[in-house]
Parts: sequence; C-alpha cells; structure tokens
Amino acid sequence: MRLATSYELIQQQGLAAALERWLRPGVGFGHPRDVLKDPLLDAEQKRAVLSSWASDASAVEDQPTLRWLLGTPEPVPLVDVLEALARLDRQSTPSPKPRPLAS
Repeated sequence: MRLATSYELIQQQGLAAALERWLRPGVGFGHPRDVLKDPLLDAEQKRAVLSSWASDASAVEDQPTLRWLLGTPEPVPLVDVLEALARLDRQSTPSPKPRPLAS
C-alpha cells in the first residue's frame, strides 16, 4: 500500500507536511468529500481515512451524530462520512457488462 506520504506530496508541500499527513491521515481534509477528491490516495487509502472518520473513536462526546477525525479542523456530521464511503463504493464497483442479446 502506498502511503499518502509520497514523493509527489513531499515535492508539493514539503517534508514536514508529508510527515504530518503520514502520522495523522486526516490532516489537510476539511470534509469527507475532500478525501474523495484527493488525487494522491487510492481507493483503499481513501476508505481507510473515511473509516477512521466514521469510527466511534472519532465521535464527539455527547454528540454521537458528529465525528471529529484527529487532524481535521472541525467536526462533521456522521451522515456526510457515511455518504462519502457509499460514494467511494459506487466508484469502486465495476458496472456490470451488458449481456448479449439471445438470437
């Protein structure tokens, strides 16, 4: 698995930013849709970040409908995280091939 800390990221943002993102993968994302748009992450890495965000470990105390992933600027609704995961699933699932017509 290629880490989000890649040569391209180091070139674009510097070593400190790349290391920060490696240690805390939520760094730099303000919303789950930003994870989906990240060109440096593959589907597996996006799923890992979003799953961490959806985890009960990221739940905001006394507000179970909110999640706050370490490294993100503010909490987001859990429904937004789940929607991003569903969207990723739809993008990752190959569409069925059309069946040839029977003669």
